[in-house]
Amino acid sequence: MARRVLRSGICLGVVTCVGFAATAALSFAATAAWAEALPEALAKAYQSNPQLNAERARQRATDENVPQALAGYRPQIVASLSAGLQSVRDLLPNNVIQTATLKPWTIGITVTQTLFNGFKTANSVRVAELQVQSGREALRNVGQGVLLDAVTAYTNVLANQSLVDAQRSNVAFLRETLGITQKRLNAGDVTPTDTSQAEARLSRGLSDLNAAEVNLAISQATYTQVIGNAPSRLSPAQPVDGLLPRSRDDATTLAFQGHPAVLAAGFDVDVASTTIRVAESSLYPTVTLQGSASRSRDSDQTLGTFATDQASIVGQVTAPIYDGGTAASQTRQAKELSAQSRLVLDQMRNQARTAATGAWVAHEGAKIAVSAAESDALTFTSAKLTASDSSVIAGNLFAPATRLS
Repeated sequence: MARRVLRSGICLGVVTCVGFAATAALSFAATAAWAEALPEALAKAYQSNPQLNAERARQRATDENVPQALAGYRPQIVASLSAGLQSVRDLLPNNVIQTATLKPWTIGITVTQTLFNGFKTANSVRVAELQVQSGREALRNVGQGVLLDAVTAYTNVLANQSLVDAQRSNVAFLRETLGITQKRLNAGDVTPTDTSQAEARLSRGLSDLNAAEVNLAISQATYTQVIGNAPSRLSPAQPVDGLLPRSRDDATTLAFQGHPAVLAAGFDVDVASTTIRVAESSLYPTVTLQGSASRSRDSDQTLGTFATDQASIVGQVTAPIYDGGTAASQTRQAKELSAQSRLVLDQMRNQARTAATGAWVAHEGAKIAVSAAESDALTFTSAKLTASDSSVIAGNLFAPATRLS
């Protein structure tokens, strides 16, 4: 009698799990038409993620370095206007005093064109263009990181939701097992120790369920932070094996040559090298041409002239002789920064290679782990239920589901 009760309880627990899985499958089929898919979540993250939008704003600010540098090629035009009231009292040689109240005003325009500045403008433009290219790669790197965070948040919600469902089924099964054990205790088939063990397993199952629910809440909050909205119903993501390189060597080569962080570091090397020439331009002479025109009225304090019109063109050459060592120090500083940027480039290449290798190995290991868990689950569901210990059955039933989550 007790063995029939045990077998019926075991079958009831298995039927409960199978029924829950069937209900979940039907629910998913009914809601798949409006469930949120991974591409939609990635699109939301790409459009509204604050970190990515902040990086876009930084890149737009970097783009403005180019027109600022190009301004060095263009003339500088300045207009001026002044007006006022002036009282004049002149003492002439014959002791005659002459007084007047003037209302002077002057209008003028000045045009200054730099003809040569040691190639500073050309090199500054080149630096600005390289900074834009480096910033674009940095933006692409941040975008990849945001999309990776979005995929991670998406899959974590799916995994933790599956784990919560599995733990709930486990708790239901353990409750049923505890009821069966208590019936067997009443029938005299087991000892109170067996009942205590069943109660302890139920408490452990409730603890595992609580931990799974906590992890689910955390993953949902992370999803909201990265994607921009709370998760609703998520559909499983499609495998990405078809998008991966053919081998680990191909993956490391691709990361070594095309990773955004590596490309950005390469542009930073060019920026630092060109900055050396910008610093050296301070050692060259500067040639400028300035033209001006002005008109003045009622501004002669000698009262001999009422109006004055002036126009001039002046060329100027200035050459540095001694500046206290500032230009030489700036040049040495730029050279050291250039050496640093080359070392950073080597560091970025090594990090990209290591990251690609680690990601490839982790992916291969995950596929093996998933295959093993699926095999365990399939083996158990196809085996005959002959075990008499409910704890063994509970562990065998839910361990593969936990690993698959």
